[in-house]
Amino acid sequence: MVVRRILFGAAVLLSVNFVPGYTQDFGYDGTSGPNFWGKTFHNCVGKHQSPIDIELTDVKVKKFPPLKFENFDMALEKVILKNNGHTVVLTVAEGQLPSVSGGPLEGTYLFAQLHFHWGKNDLEGSENLINNHSFPLELHMVFYKSSYNDFLHAANHSDGLTVLSYLFEAVESENHRYDKFEEELVKVQNLGATAEVHDFVPVQQFIIDDKDAYFTYLGSLTTPPCSEVVIWIEFRQTVPLSHDQIQTFRQLSGTHGRLEHNFRPIQPLFDRVIYMNSGSYTYIKYTAFLLTILGIMCQ
Repeated sequence: MVVRRILFGAAVLLSVNFVPGYTQDFGYDGTSGPNFWGKTFHNCVGKHQSPIDIELTDVKVKKFPPLKFENFDMALEKVILKNNGHTVVLTVAEGQLPSVSGGPLEGTYLFAQLHFHWGKNDLEGSENLINNHSFPLELHMVFYKSSYNDFLHAANHSDGLTVLSYLFEAVESENHRYDKFEEELVKVQNLGATAEVHDFVPVQQFIIDDKDAYFTYLGSLTTPPCSEVVIWIEFRQTVPLSHDQIQTFRQLSGTHGRLEHNFRPIQPLFDRVIYMNSGSYTYIKYTAFLLTILGIMCQ
């Protein structure tokens, strides 16, 4: 039992410091910004980089097996929140790990951590775009393939990681599912600050319930070392969050003052294919139908 706890603790430290923040030698402005990452981290100028712009006219529709979420609805026994200077990272220190399988994934992937990306205002902030449209906030839930035993080994394989990505919409009313997280977020505003929380909310609190409407593509970590080892699953339905709740993220301190923005610009798609689950196709067609009806009514 002692050995197991030591190994689990080591895995937590690796996931906190690997992505984002595996290395501290990068930033989002000036000579440490994304345009210069490739000089030190050669993967950052690869052909399968993330994030990307998802153009709906270019995606291919494909029916995937249902995504299966395990332990997403269970309270987290003990979590650690950390301001690593690039974002806020949440890891599970004790208790059962959430896992995901199905969809475009072969095998089971275990939860490593979650973190966020945001911008200076509500008009930008997300890393992945849809039809060249940016969103104010993006959540990345990072998982590693269980057959590779731990995060560090998984990060050396082309199918080692998957990221469940959720885009946010700024609204007037607060999303009370985020109350507990926001309460803890203010405790880690300072660079390097950590907060240990017991009996935390399930990860399901962070996301939307629809598991069918998503895009998927092969990509990379969006921070150095930019390893091309990620199966991206980008959900179409947005998560609502109030302007004030989003503003709380911009209060975090980074290496050079307020961490007002931490998103990487989109990267070329090159030869990659973006797939849209058939459930996404139904959702988008229905949305297009409603927009057409509204257009007719407004004439």
